[in-house]
Amino acid sequence: MEVVRLTIRRSAEALPDQDDQDELKKTYSVLDRGFPAIIWNILAILASRPLSAIRAGIRALVLGSRSQRGVIRHLAYYAEACIVFRYLEGYNVDHLRAHFGTSAAMVALLVRELGGPPFSIMLHGQGEWDSPERLHIPEKVAAAEFVTVISDFAKSQTYRWTDPKQWGKIYLVRCGVDQKYLDHPIVPVPDVPNLVMIARLGSAKGHPILVKAIDQIVSDGIDVKVRLIGDGPFKKLIKEMIAERELEPYIELCGWKSGDSVRREILEARALLLPSFVEGLPIVIMEAFALARPVIGTQVGGVPELIKNGDNGWLVPPGNVGELAAACRQAMETPTATLTEMGLSGRKIVLEKHDALREAGKLAELLNAQHEPPAEAP
Repeated sequence: MEVVRLTIRRSAEALPDQDDQDELKKTYSVLDRGFPAIIWNILAILASRPLSAIRAGIRALVLGSRSQRGVIRHLAYYAEACIVFRYLEGYNVDHLRAHFGTSAAMVALLVRELGGPPFSIMLHGQGEWDSPERLHIPEKVAAAEFVTVISDFAKSQTYRWTDPKQWGKIYLVRCGVDQKYLDHPIVPVPDVPNLVMIARLGSAKGHPILVKAIDQIVSDGIDVKVRLIGDGPFKKLIKEMIAERELEPYIELCGWKSGDSVRREILEARALLLPSFVEGLPIVIMEAFALARPVIGTQVGGVPELIKNGDNGWLVPPGNVGELAAACRQAMETPTATLTEMGLSGRKIVLEKHDALREAGKLAELLNAQHEPPAEAP
């Protein structure tokens, strides 16, 4: 399939991975051309298809009046939809895919109202469920050609918030890991005190709880070294917490790293840490399992669909410092041969359910079928 890539705006964060940099070069950014281009595209739509333009504008106003994001934000979505509509015309696009159910899906819905192609959305089960009615998840699902969800948890929440008449268009297409992970030779867990966490330094990932948990096990005399890969708005807070507890020898802030460096970080650790407060189904867990490393995670979202407590890792209640400290302690005290066996157990799940090529094939089948989707993917 030929894929035309669009983003509303470019990421402000650095892209250390070459593959991401290459993708960025192929991606059209809707807002890069500035305010005059926005006005021009709106006027062009009003002139060429006034009835559709008015209908889409009214839809944006109605949805905005009942949204947590307000009318002004929805008028911005309308403006973005006008730009997307005219851009897609130049490529004869026959389907528009929104990768999240939040703002991207609203733009896709308004593009359809303008007379654009059918669209589908992907629901992850994280941001979409903070306020599904105010984000108009039911309306987006109803307007979509089909919907894919990444986990059983995401499917259950989609069922919960949508009309049962819409359930037949909801399909499970899991996220996956690529061949660089699946084909990597098995490397036994090293006999080192290393743990690694790979996540954005933000409010959802539980970094402050991790710092407190590491403080506990360090106080117990356990040798540990935690490497935090990532960056974000909580960087200053995490750095201050580490300094206040004099944990600099035990916790290191490493910033973002390329894909190859991330793989090395996972391979050099006893286990992956992800003490999140909320999740969909993190790909980084799949990546760690593919490399035969156990994972310490929390009982949120779709995470329990991957982590089986005591079998391939440890599941702890979110926000519970004591339980997280106990799991980290067990990871440090468990023999490396046992840790490798746990990682291999996780790898089996990934091979069975999270092969990126196989899951992409399921999505391709849905896109090809368009108006006659196939039976639900297992």
